[in-house]
Amino acid sequence: MMGWTLGRYFFLRYAVITTWFFVGIYALVFLIDFTEFSSRTSGLPNFTFTAALAVSALRVPMIMQQTVPFVALFAAMATLISLNRKYELVIARSAGISAWQFLRPACIGALLFGMLTVGILNPLAAWGLMRSEYLETDIRSGTSNAVSAFSAPWIRQKTDTTDTIIGARAVLNGGLELSDAVFFELDEAGDIAERKDAKRAVLRDGYWELTEVRRFREGSRPETLDSDRIATNLKPEFVQERLARPETIPFFDLPGKIEVARSFGLSANAFAMQFHSLVALPLLLVAMTLIAATVSMRFARMGQSSTMILGGVLAGFLLYVVSVLVKAFGNAGFVPPFVAAWLPVIVAMFFGVTFLLYREDG
Repeated sequence: MMGWTLGRYFFLRYAVITTWFFVGIYALVFLIDFTEFSSRTSGLPNFTFTAALAVSALRVPMIMQQTVPFVALFAAMATLISLNRKYELVIARSAGISAWQFLRPACIGALLFGMLTVGILNPLAAWGLMRSEYLETDIRSGTSNAVSAFSAPWIRQKTDTTDTIIGARAVLNGGLELSDAVFFELDEAGDIAERKDAKRAVLRDGYWELTEVRRFREGSRPETLDSDRIATNLKPEFVQERLARPETIPFFDLPGKIEVARSFGLSANAFAMQFHSLVALPLLLVAMTLIAATVSMRFARMGQSSTMILGGVLAGFLLYVVSVLVKAFGNAGFVPPFVAAWLPVIVAMFFGVTFLLYREDG
């Protein structure tokens, strides 16, 4: 039985290496994102160096959340390889400690890493992404009236008197606020009767509140209005389900959003998929650790086969790709979100446990 002191030593080694990996990737992602964002927006009149730094700093936590499975995989591989090269695992084995025992601290560390990601990093990332969208919108605002049918969100509303198609350059505040919005009001024949361009459109109780509006009507000159209103029967929950990205909703708010959306008869598949994916994340990191163990525990005198290490990286990448693919099926409703979130994790854990049983116990 492995003692507390040795278990704590293995755990601290894993925690330190994971922290260094996380910090290093964070700095690299920040530099790449800042460089890429600055190159795309430096020519805009509202661009400032400080604003670009703020946008990148606020977006990086969301990007890091996507890289967490790979951080766990590389950190586990680096930890086990370093312990092997110093013959610490050899000594542990000679003392009668099995692989299952000295893997336990790393698995516990991966589990805690996942819980910290869900409980702390995810709410911070959701808030940061929302704030970065506000800042980016201020930088880009007013550069063009064009709204692309391929990149912009679109939604259609029908009331007793009007039929309106709504588009926007960006969606803010969980779908309740639109930036550089455009409203096309249709007549009974389905032709465009009026167009309104607004810098901001906020969904209120029973109407859209528009600010800095340009109104276009056939046969008349464009008009400029400080504010305007367009009646709507859209509910905030419906708009959020259609327009809001699930990753912008913090983990602790997702259950309430799912319940409210379903009470209006909406599927809420995207929110449910995001929720179950976050719940499954800690065990996904444990699965990544088991995959790392399958390729990183050979004796140092036998050498760490580069082919096996590359295989471990490819296996982890394949698991991540499969998770994203199944998540897309869950978002579309082809697979129940619970099944789509947990199936790759369970399969990966069974694979890791089976391989280690074969290697360790025959």
